[in-house]
Amino acid sequence: MRVIVTGGAGFIGSALVRYLVLEKGYDVLTIDALTYAGCQESLRAVEGRSNHQFLKADICDRAAMEQAIVGFKPDRIMHLAAESHVDRSITGAAEFIQTNVVGTFTLLEAARAYWNAQGCEAKQGFRFLHVSTDEVYGSLGAAGLFEETTPYDPSSPYSASKAASDHLAMAWQRTYGLPVVISNCSNNYGPYHFPEKLIPLTILNALSGRPLPIYGTGENIRDWLYVDDHARALDLIVERGRVGQTYNVGGRNERRNIDVVRRICAVLDDLVPVKESRDKLIEFVTDRPGHDARYAIDATKLETELGWRAQENFDTGIEKTVQWYLNNQWWWEPLRNRYDGQRLGLSNASPSSPEIAR
Repeated sequence: MRVIVTGGAGFIGSALVRYLVLEKGYDVLTIDALTYAGCQESLRAVEGRSNHQFLKADICDRAAMEQAIVGFKPDRIMHLAAESHVDRSITGAAEFIQTNVVGTFTLLEAARAYWNAQGCEAKQGFRFLHVSTDEVYGSLGAAGLFEETTPYDPSSPYSASKAASDHLAMAWQRTYGLPVVISNCSNNYGPYHFPEKLIPLTILNALSGRPLPIYGTGENIRDWLYVDDHARALDLIVERGRVGQTYNVGGRNERRNIDVVRRICAVLDDLVPVKESRDKLIEFVTDRPGHDARYAIDATKLETELGWRAQENFDTGIEKTVQWYLNNQWWWEPLRNRYDGQRLGLSNASPSSPEIAR
């Protein structure tokens, strides 16, 4: 099996690459532009493997994508390359439109040209998996779950750009017959997570005794999914999912943001005791503009149709995650030097240049 993974040096992408190379034994070509959140060190475990290649390239570069696809001759393309941080999209939306919308269009066209040139058997076996987010569905109230049929209602420039890319991917299946499958996942966490996101930021700030900022009152709810569980789900979806279908991936682990931070503090206090509990570092800050109240995924279709189950619950997953950060300072310290936890995503900020956005 030959698989191209775009965005494979990112958080979820690198977890997928490690799984496909080390666990499945597939031949994998990782494509990543190595922007601020792309970290080739996340692929250290597969360096030197005969079944792994790395290409630094931008998915918006049509010639580079065509050359890579034709040269590698993939059976599957798993598209994860994206700008993904909501706060950054608020102060710098242009990069999100370029990568998530234009980049997806470019990759779909390159994949379509390759697919059209294949013989009948190769065309039937080819799959294009477009990996997206539950944020395209907008915000839930106190009850209910996002289902595959939930209408799109994005709230941020990030989620709007992902919604647009989802529609492009599905249109290319319906119009051109390209064998596309789409996945929409809940919030991921785990090893190799860039330190601007809530869980790694909290872990690293708590370790250094710095304030633990929480938006608003911390009542916003997310459904947390351990990244290695997500990687297994993606492999299953691209292998057995039905063409033209969407599959929601969620861990059934709803938590308020305040409870997530408190749990991290408790785990750290147990592993690295201090005189006063780290939850004293919690401070509430001005809420994110357009902050969705609650996300929760109904993964029934994935579970019943494809037989997937999350192996980690939130407590086991967060303990593994905290321990990983304690053991792997070599990975996060250089990133921490580049991004030191400064606040992003204030709506009254002036339109940003690329330098401000990064």
